[in-house]
Amino acid sequence: MSMQSLSVLCVDDEPGLAALVGTYLERFDRTVDVTTATSAGQALAELADTEFDCIVSDYDMPGIDGLALLESVRAERPTVPFIMYTGNGSEGVASDAVSAGVTDYVQKKTGTDQYRSLARRIRNAAEGRRQEEEHTSAQDDTRRREAAERILETAPDPVRQP
Repeated sequence: MSMQSLSVLCVDDEPGLAALVGTYLERFDRTVDVTTATSAGQALAELADTEFDCIVSDYDMPGIDGLALLESVRAERPTVPFIMYTGNGSEGVASDAVSAGVTDYVQKKTGTDQYRSLARRIRNAAEGRRQEEEHTSAQDDTRRREAAERILETAPDPVRQP
């Protein structure tokens, strides 16, 4: 089974860290294509032009923090997976993020294993969204077909027999 490619937006105000995260994500999952943004404003500009399968964002950023970015994203794209990936979080921040609709909350750690784990979480979140959308689409198709059948069953026969 081949995996579908994923486009990921990685947002971190530290350019070197955003690039490092992107490099490791692409290394651990060769089907991932990462775009980086170094501010929430830049991330919103990227989102205006591009559909992403997942967003990974730091929490502690100047100006618009990760929670405010999450709220802006949810207002425009309520189903896109959003992973809060932060080194400066707390239980309070995690609780606020969950309340705001974050898909996952991950604490930054040292070492490269964290990127392998993050890549798996991204893949799981994106595939879960795709499956949910496919299921919803199939349900919509079934509803339309059933409605059409009801209309045909109840409509008078347009062809009259002599």
